[in-house]
Amino acid sequence: MLNFQYFTPTKVVFGKDAELKVGPLVKEEGCKKVLVHYGGQSAKKSGLLDRVCEALKDFDIDYVTLGGVVPNPHLSKVYEGIELCKKEGVDFILAVGGGSVIDSCKAIAYGLGNPEVDVWDLFTGKARPKACYPLGSVLTIAAAGSEMSNSCVITNEEDALPSHLRKFRSLSNHYVTEIHTT
Repeated sequence: MLNFQYFTPTKVVFGKDAELKVGPLVKEEGCKKVLVHYGGQSAKKSGLLDRVCEALKDFDIDYVTLGGVVPNPHLSKVYEGIELCKKEGVDFILAVGGGSVIDSCKAIAYGLGNPEVDVWDLFTGKARPKACYPLGSVLTIAAAGSEMSNSCVITNEEDALPSHLRKFRSLSNHYVTEIHTT
């Protein structure tokens, strides 16, 4: 057996109706406006998105939504999220979904935390991250492990190899609030 150390600055809140704790958890971070980021229609159809948004409203936390994340999330959606957050004064990023949604949120959070560089430069190694906006997730499927890591995978659909994924691994530690639903 190999010796190892494991560190992750992730707070995990797990259990029935855990998504309803999103309001107080975001409030603890001192944040006032949230980007609620999600994928396709399952978060809407299941009612989860409505419950999350109501939990934010219950604690007087404003929010904007951005859906449409696809598997192997696209850089164009990250850019869209960054611009929306700047326009709306967002100070917390919340994923409602699985690994792809979480990865898109991480990239948005790093893009906002490093406004002097193009977020893609963080993926290619042209720049190194100096900061990251606070983020959390309401996890709908624990498969990729993205909820526990500080890395993300984003697809640059304009790249010469559009299916080629760039891994972003040299990220500074950050606080992540995790809300897991059952």
